[in-house]
Amino acid sequence: MANQERLRQELIRLDGRGYKAFQDIQGSYDFADFTLIIDRVQGDPFASPSNIRVKVPMTVAKFPEELYQTKSREIALRDYLTRYFDVCTQKFKEKRGTGNSGLISILPVGQEVLERNSVIINSEFVEVRFVVGLPAGGRRILGYQAIEMLCDQVPQLVNLTLKYPRLDAKKIQRHVEIVEDADWLRQELANKGLVAFVADGAILPRRSGVDDRPLAESAIAFQSPESLKVAFDRPNQGSITGMGIPAGVTLIVGGGYHGKSTLLRAIEVGIYNHIPDDGREFVITNPDAVKIRAEDGRSVANVDISPFISNLPQDRSTTNFSTTNASGSTSQAANIMEALEAGSKVLLIDEDTAATNFMIRDHRMQALIAKNQEPITPFIDKVRQLYADYNVSSILVMGGSGDYFEVADTVIAMQNFQPQDVTEKAKEIANQYANQRQAEGGEKFGQIMPRIPIRETIDPSYRQKQVRLKVRDVDEMVFGGEDIDLSAVEQIVDKAQSRAIAEAMVYAVRQYANKTATLPEILDRIMADIELRGLDILTRFPQGDLAFFRKFELAAAINRLRSLNCQKSEKALNSPK
Repeated sequence: MANQERLRQELIRLDGRGYKAFQDIQGSYDFADFTLIIDRVQGDPFASPSNIRVKVPMTVAKFPEELYQTKSREIALRDYLTRYFDVCTQKFKEKRGTGNSGLISILPVGQEVLERNSVIINSEFVEVRFVVGLPAGGRRILGYQAIEMLCDQVPQLVNLTLKYPRLDAKKIQRHVEIVEDADWLRQELANKGLVAFVADGAILPRRSGVDDRPLAESAIAFQSPESLKVAFDRPNQGSITGMGIPAGVTLIVGGGYHGKSTLLRAIEVGIYNHIPDDGREFVITNPDAVKIRAEDGRSVANVDISPFISNLPQDRSTTNFSTTNASGSTSQAANIMEALEAGSKVLLIDEDTAATNFMIRDHRMQALIAKNQEPITPFIDKVRQLYADYNVSSILVMGGSGDYFEVADTVIAMQNFQPQDVTEKAKEIANQYANQRQAEGGEKFGQIMPRIPIRETIDPSYRQKQVRLKVRDVDEMVFGGEDIDLSAVEQIVDKAQSRAIAEAMVYAVRQYANKTATLPEILDRIMADIELRGLDILTRFPQGDLAFFRKFELAAAINRLRSLNCQKSEKALNSPK
């Protein structure tokens, strides 16, 4: 291993040479109290910045072991250090030439606390991964400016961010404890028969559709109705009360602009932990909850949607349904069946983004259009069967159809962003105004059939010279020769998740896709590998720009490949009841 002085001399030697000569500095360098590792050097000042790591021995970093002794605490500490490193890089923001010259940057983060590979911590060392835009004038190396960045500013960043005695111990402790308490609450939901919990005092509204921070002014703190109030005694911060949403079928009702969708959105992202003062730190949701919506125009490959749709014109199969341009109802049916195939235990649906004819067919429409002329069995006739047969709960925002009162276990009315338990009143109304519609679709929900992806149809290198992956945004990626639209997959919240999903799709092809492995088996094996060995298994070198994702979002990306083709497994997924 070379040392810091060797790096200085090498950069002096490279000063003024062509940019590609920067490749000569790739490798490891021993500084006084850390190791600098240059994993990848960009080929051009306008290309993606170079990948850098610093590794600080724990004897130097001195983080107390109690801050990372559990998985929750470790992820929280890594998240805190990523955020603080990002703040400190702003002190060194300086343009030093063409393209990305002078850039020092770490993975950007949002309100969620995700497991990211930007920071690694264990009893031996702390490692931070970031990018540096190596400086150039035109396409000539600015060696002395590179010395300032790598040999002066990077050591300053290490001193500022990776040495515990220099940091705010109280802030770190609070960050770690809040995340650990949230994880503990999520594990406790099932013990109380709940699928979600919303703490008293939570701030649910966001500043805007593009600003996920809590509403700063005029936000109304959430307060649970007494009949739904539950209490927990958290490991770190003690007693907490809030609204528990029981397993089963729950309706969220109320007038427009009173907070129905805001509540569901908070529950939707309650599968993740949030930073202190986000307002949703203790909005906690079953980790297997999946948001479902209609998605006109998406492709569907070999999905058994027969629990919801059958007897299509021209004798089209719905037990092996494929289309390149799904309607609202067929896309929503496919989205549900794909989520169930992947193992979802809670479905989240907002009528504003659902297909009306998929959600309800009222008595008058039944009288006008006979069942043998209507292929769709509406969700209202399957939602209870789904819970009875497969123990899958549903939380539905419903402002336009009181027919759902009869199938609901719990009805919550939002009034000026405050919840009211109106279950009894809804049941009284259901009894008073008898529903004349006829239940459709039989006595059972139907089978959930896993599929076997055909390897060539998910292989981005198939008939390609090289694997082409690019994540343009949170909801858009290029995979091989295809653009994948993930805009309807609402529980992807970070571009780093999308990037990791793209890499995981390649990993699936290389490791597990064969003629016998079903999609659920492939998903479970990938997630097990990541749990055991970390996100680094997905890439050639430690990139530092990936974030943890769930198997449901990985499945959603695979299912939206227009090239996808599957075989049906001969064995249905077992019902737990």
